[in-house]
Amino acid sequence: MPAALALCAAALALSACDRVSDDAFGDRVRAYLLEHPEVIEEAVQKLNEKREAEAAQAATAALSEYRDELERDPRDFVANPDGDVTVVEFFDYRCGYCKLIAPEVQKLIEANPNVRFVFKEFPIFGEQSNETAAVMLTDQVKPKTLALHERLMAEKSLDDAALDRHLRAVGVDPAAARQAAKSPDIDQQIVDTHELASNLGINGTPAFVVGDRIISGADLEALKAAIAEAKAGA
Repeated sequence: MPAALALCAAALALSACDRVSDDAFGDRVRAYLLEHPEVIEEAVQKLNEKREAEAAQAATAALSEYRDELERDPRDFVANPDGDVTVVEFFDYRCGYCKLIAPEVQKLIEANPNVRFVFKEFPIFGEQSNETAAVMLTDQVKPKTLALHERLMAEKSLDDAALDRHLRAVGVDPAAARQAAKSPDIDQQIVDTHELASNLGINGTPAFVVGDRIISGADLEALKAAIAEAKAGA
C-alpha cells in the first residue's frame, strides 16, 4: 500500500472505534509520521508534481495568449526571418550564462536557416544592461545586429568604453547610436518586453521559448531537442 494511503487508513482507524480528543488524535498521527517519515516525502513529491503540472498548464495558456507579441513583434531583430519554426531568446548582455550559450546559439542560427531566431532585449543587470539594450535597438545598429551581438557576448567587461569600441568595429557611430537610444519608443519596447516576460513567468536570463516550451537557463540540449520537436511538428 502506498505510504499516503497507509496514512489515510491509519487516520481512519484511529477515529473509527471511539471518539478521541483532537490532541490525542494529533499525537497518534504525529507518532505514525515519525515512525513512517517516507509518508512525508511522498506527500511532498506529490505536491511538487501537482505544482509543476499547474505551472506548465498556466505557461501553455500564457504562451497561446501572447504568441504574436512573443514571435511577431516587428520591433525585434530576427535572424532567418523566413523560417517556419521560431525560437525566441530573452537575454542580457551582462548575463554570464547568456555569454556561455551565445556561441552555440550562433551555430544554431547558421545551421538552421529554416528556424527563425527572435532576439528579445531583456536587460535585468542594471544601468549598463539598460543602456546596451537601448543602443542595440536603434536603427543605426539593426543592420549590424548579429555581428555586434557576437562581439558583446564575447566581451568580459562590458562598459561604455567597450560598447563604443565594438560599435566602431562594426561601422556604427557611437554618438549617433547613443542619441538614437534615447527615443521614448525604445524605452517602451524594453518596458513591453519586461511585461511580456512577467506574463510568461520568465524572470531570468537566458530564457528560450520554442512552441509551447519555455527553457530556462543555458540548457543547450533542451534547446536542441525543442527545435527538433518543433521542426517535426512543422
